[in-house]
Amino acid sequence: MEKWHLMTIVVLIGLTVRWTVSLNSYSGAGKPPMFGDYEAQRHWQEITFNLPIKQWYFNSSDNNLQYWGLDYPPLTAYHSLLCAYVAKFINPDWIALHTSRGYESQAHKLFMRTTVLIADLLIYIPAVVLYCCCLKEISTKKKVANALCILLYPGLILIDYGHFQNIYNSVSLGFALWGVLGVSCDWDLLGSLAFCLAINYKQMELYHSLPFFCFLLGKCFKKGLKGKGFVLLIKLACTVVASFILCWLPFCTEREQTLQVLRRLFPVDRGLFEDKVANIWCSFSIFLKIKDILPHHFQIIISFCFTFLSLLPACVKLTLQPSSKGFRFTLVSCALSFFLFSFQVHEKSILLVSLPVCLVLSEIPFMSTWFLLVSTFSMLPLLLKDELLMPLVVTTIAFFIACATSFSIFEKTSEEELQLKSFSLSVRKYLPCFTFLSRIIQYLFLISVITMVLLTLITVTLDPPQKLPDLFSVLVCFVSCLHFLFFLVYFNIIIMWDSKSGRNQKKIN
Repeated sequence: MEKWHLMTIVVLIGLTVRWTVSLNSYSGAGKPPMFGDYEAQRHWQEITFNLPIKQWYFNSSDNNLQYWGLDYPPLTAYHSLLCAYVAKFINPDWIALHTSRGYESQAHKLFMRTTVLIADLLIYIPAVVLYCCCLKEISTKKKVANALCILLYPGLILIDYGHFQNIYNSVSLGFALWGVLGVSCDWDLLGSLAFCLAINYKQMELYHSLPFFCFLLGKCFKKGLKGKGFVLLIKLACTVVASFILCWLPFCTEREQTLQVLRRLFPVDRGLFEDKVANIWCSFSIFLKIKDILPHHFQIIISFCFTFLSLLPACVKLTLQPSSKGFRFTLVSCALSFFLFSFQVHEKSILLVSLPVCLVLSEIPFMSTWFLLVSTFSMLPLLLKDELLMPLVVTTIAFFIACATSFSIFEKTSEEELQLKSFSLSVRKYLPCFTFLSRIIQYLFLISVITMVLLTLITVTLDPPQKLPDLFSVLVCFVSCLHFLFFLVYFNIIIMWDSKSGRNQKKIN
């Protein structure tokens, strides 16, 4: 009973922080003609409510796709329609066709903020609480502390409540987390259904798709494809197909209808990357303008090859040796590979890596905390553009203090605590003097924090040179990308050198 009382307090703290951040301005407020991402979400409610379903993704006089055209899967559209019905009941002017463009009022802001909070309460927060309650071999207080740290992660809070992203990230991430819970607890069909909902809400959940596929396929192999494994495989296939059919049915009546939705979901014409994103292609373009040199189709091929090769080892091992621990770490590795190497990545996509990192927070608290700090820092240019400096500083400090005190992260830097013992022993067979790995990581953390603080101060206080107006933004992206490459190597080392004894550590039962 005490555990649930403490969890209730944690949830209230998480909700309070979210609501406080939401009281700030939002992306594009009072800035015509596009008005920012807040207007995008309002506009989708206008379109889905006033137009027939077959016109939602098509350009027309009533639906100008250049003005925040719908470019997310059907479940997002259905969610917008549901919100639109509530908006219509409160004030029809909020979603009036054409005349509601750029609508801004205190009542409408309250309504939009409330819809995000309700989505968190119904989907994301319950999944976080249940996940933490199911962690084994840690005390009740540690479970509560783990939930507090996840709910205080500043990246998601600042994007969903400060920037007001053009889609509710907590919904897709919440569905994905329910999927992780399901397949980790051997409720494979329910877990598959939840993850299908995540993909049909936000196509970027494909970042997590390969670990789900490999983990479930590995389970089928383990059970035997001539017996129970084959039955499970058929059940999983039917679940996936049925869930996609239900979501896409209104858009599958005509071939052109389906193709148009897919074109909106995967706009390959936009280019290799967008804005200043902390991945390989944007960072490498500092030295070589890939977007200008290579043909468009060749850019797609190269990004696919790099992405596939970087995630292949972890996926192969997960298929051959399926385990809950391996599944969680492969989620991190694959999502990070997609973020670093895939085509058309947005800076907010780092949230798709941060979710699985939150899931291993209790296993490697030092490295997880470090990564989550870097992931928030990588979005600095976007957050400063939306005047979110104070919320960024306060939420980041609160998150760091919560992690540092809850997990004593500075005491968890030994090779065993970093889960690098097996790797170090392998290296020492050839280099007996290799005994300084944990010290190197501690020094790297110190350098990393100092660099992030200095870059933040420079970006806030100084004006960039006139000839290099994007200098500070590019530096933030480049430094963040170096961090992410380091973390990709680190997480893959954990996966590939994971011993059988390691699977007896804390995990979902």
